[in-house]
Amino acid sequence: MDEPVNGDRLLAALSALGNPQRMRIVATLAGRRQYVSQLARELGISRPLLHMHLQRLEAADLVTADLEISDSGKAVKYVEAAPFALHLTPETIARAIPTLTEQKEQK
Repeated sequence: MDEPVNGDRLLAALSALGNPQRMRIVATLAGRRQYVSQLARELGISRPLLHMHLQRLEAADLVTADLEISDSGKAVKYVEAAPFALHLTPETIARAIPTLTEQKEQK
């Protein structure tokens, strides 16, 4: 049986992926984890900008992060893409609409 569609989660995922930088981040993390500083260097963006994008991706459950202590005692944040699949059809979107928080608040 298919998992029920949650409109808020679907909207968060689509919104998070609606930015080219965030799409590049997810693509770069496909199949591997990376620490934030190295990921910023690979993508050619600043760490503060990367952190902002990662927060948005984490809020949408598209990436996960772990803080680890290196051998030198320094805290290192690792990120990886979370397993997810989006199957979009007009019917999927129609089933998601009644579950949107924003939709319920407008009634």
